[in-house]
Amino acid sequence: MYKILANTLFFGKNVVFVPECHSTNTLLLELSQKTNQPEGTIVITHSQTRGRGQRGNGWEAEPGMNLTFSLLLKPHFMLAKQQFDLTMAVSLGVFDFLSARIPGRVKIKWPNDLLIGDKKIAGILIENGLAGEQIQQSIVGIGLNVNQFLFSIDKATSLKLETGLDFVNNDELNSLVEKLEGRYLQLRAGRRLELLNTYLRNLYRVGEEHPFLVNGQKMQGRIEGVDESGRLKIHTNGMDRFFGLKEISFVRE
Repeated sequence: MYKILANTLFFGKNVVFVPECHSTNTLLLELSQKTNQPEGTIVITHSQTRGRGQRGNGWEAEPGMNLTFSLLLKPHFMLAKQQFDLTMAVSLGVFDFLSARIPGRVKIKWPNDLLIGDKKIAGILIENGLAGEQIQQSIVGIGLNVNQFLFSIDKATSLKLETGLDFVNNDELNSLVEKLEGRYLQLRAGRRLELLNTYLRNLYRVGEEHPFLVNGQKMQGRIEGVDESGRLKIHTNGMDRFFGLKEISFVRE
């Protein structure tokens, strides 16, 4: 059972715990459709059997060892075309949390994976419900590797693997929720430029020459930033090109 004791205004004041579910994002969406759940509601589970990530990928998590939860937001102050601003705010909330535990080593892999070196420690999936030109609600799914130390792939890591320490999941959830709300309030206050600058400053491989995969072909380029819609800006062959999520992928070196 999880209890939110965090010093927050509204994040985590309503927590729904289920021992197991297919997807916390799906469950939270169903709850929000049936009843008027308050903003900041969290659905959390020990075991997510069909966790989803970006690009339709699954999310590997050993039951009870990590944090797998979804957060309900109602960013009515945002236009649909500003969706990436929320992505930046949430990514930075997780970044702030991790940086306090693993200083100087955390990077945000565009658009919203969190890495330690080249290994993934957290993933985010944001699903927005729109009403006309406004965002009606957002369901933010977060998977964070905490105490797991064995993974089926070599490109995953956890807080325990990186620090050698054991963590109490409920304590870590409280700390993470505080960081997430801080960045959300920054977004709500209209401080987008601050978010953008911090996001770009901590972006994985920004300003470096690396190979990418575009339409099955390797391309050498340098990440220069993102545009207002969140497309990745890459300088290649003397020109700037912009790519959406499904149009480009990183090549592991």
